[in-house]
Amino acid sequence: MSKNPTLSEYSKFVNSVYGLQNDRCYTVWDMLANTNKFAMRSIKGVRKNNREKIRLNMLITMSWFTSLMNQFHVDLDGIVWERFPYLCSYCGECPCACKAEKVSSRRKVLGNMSMKPVTMADYQKMFNKIYPKEGRTEKDAAIHLAEEAGELSEAFHIYMGDRKVAHFNEVRLEAADFFSCMMGVMNSSNIDCQKELVKLFSKGCFVCGKAQCICTFDDVNDFKS
Repeated sequence: MSKNPTLSEYSKFVNSVYGLQNDRCYTVWDMLANTNKFAMRSIKGVRKNNREKIRLNMLITMSWFTSLMNQFHVDLDGIVWERFPYLCSYCGECPCACKAEKVSSRRKVLGNMSMKPVTMADYQKMFNKIYPKEGRTEKDAAIHLAEEAGELSEAFHIYMGDRKVAHFNEVRLEAADFFSCMMGVMNSSNIDCQKELVKLFSKGCFVCGKAQCICTFDDVNDFKS
């Protein structure tokens, strides 16, 4: 992985390291469960004020979430920008003005392509501009992440129940919202997402150290974080 990866480059990296094992060992539900499991562990880190627990589990959550998006061939870079074109997806302002303006219905959001973030670091900065960390507590950001984890799970359950295109589009929207909330927690916790991901995955899988992961299903289930 390069030192300044785009979201698309990071997605390709995750697929190169974990794609084979994901295909062989994990269902959609397994990957969704692991995404939620490590997200909840990061939230536990917020509750306990354990900085290392927040950092490690947020990075692992990002990896599982990206694997899940790869499974469905979702362009993560595309859906995040579509949902958040340097503007709040609800009020359409930057910074978000939902509370001040008491916005009651979602507005149509149109962005300027010249402002589109390039790297993962750029996306993190964008989300801090839209939703400044000074405007909410770390616990508020964690609660929002938990809320979006539930909505992402619900969207997947509905889509997997009927396989309708409209419901797949809901999965895409909820995935973008979940990504924004991961960035929200990392901004509130002063975690440099890009820098820490590059450091953690410098040799490939951060557990087995292989460029193509060889961790078993039990290794993942037993992993302590």
